[in-house]
Amino acid sequence: MKFVIALTLMTVLSAMPLTAQAKVEVFACSPEWAALSKEVGGDLVEVYSATNAHDDVHHMRAKPSLLEAMGRANIVFCSGASLESEWLPKLIRKSGGPDVQENTVGWFMASDYVEKLEVMEEVDHSVAGHIHPEGNPHVHLNPHNLLLLAEMFADRLYQIDSQNAQEYDANLSAFTEKWNTLIEGWEAQAEGLKNASFVVYHNNWSYLTDWLGINVAVSLETHHGHPPTTSHLEAVLQNVKQKDVKAILVAPFESEDAANWLSERTNIPVLHLPYTVGGSENVDTLEALFTETIAILNGENE
Repeated sequence: MKFVIALTLMTVLSAMPLTAQAKVEVFACSPEWAALSKEVGGDLVEVYSATNAHDDVHHMRAKPSLLEAMGRANIVFCSGASLESEWLPKLIRKSGGPDVQENTVGWFMASDYVEKLEVMEEVDHSVAGHIHPEGNPHVHLNPHNLLLLAEMFADRLYQIDSQNAQEYDANLSAFTEKWNTLIEGWEAQAEGLKNASFVVYHNNWSYLTDWLGINVAVSLETHHGHPPTTSHLEAVLQNVKQKDVKAILVAPFESEDAANWLSERTNIPVLHLPYTVGGSENVDTLEALFTETIAILNGENE
């Protein structure tokens, strides 16, 4: 009963205008959005990340800590495109205030503002798994998307906390200048990766491979969200024997079993990419995420 009362109170408070001292409470569905929120919001935002790099964001429970954080939120920053559809609507329904409901200023889905890959014209509902008809939701792995999203997120902060618009604008300008320089450096470092072929477990990497001009030879999953079957792995094995594959890419939250099986039979190395902030020991910022990812792809860190 006390927990219900507390959540009700937080929901009421979240709908009230911000005071001069209050920070904007950001509920981020994943670490990359938490990190981008801090880049733009600086000390004026309090950020809660609902997941970490070792969680599969497709599958989460609406546990009390998430409900409590949602009750405080002034803005919800997630990927969208159905990535969080199993759990985010429940959180919003149970403890989200009026300012973070869908189509309000506090509802910010990253995939709504970038050009999405793999948009489906027709959806085969007979196939279970991770179906994203709106397009691939893993939009954060192209750093150009983050430039655009930083600008759009700053605009939301202006609306929620207009008295600090000047500081948000300064943070955005600093991030934009830094990020453009970093992108130029990363693209130069990754020049040798163009047209190289990789095996992936899941289509997490589509925005990264599209950005860098990398080829995806084959996926280890039977269908998106389906663990590989023996027959599928045998087909993958025959497939890669016909191609010059540089490596097999695995995210922190993915099983390594299939990747190791294929590696043992082909001598293709398995590369553990961080995927998001916190995905490896050295990746504690968005800058480190891309710096380490390109270094690993170039064979420097593994």
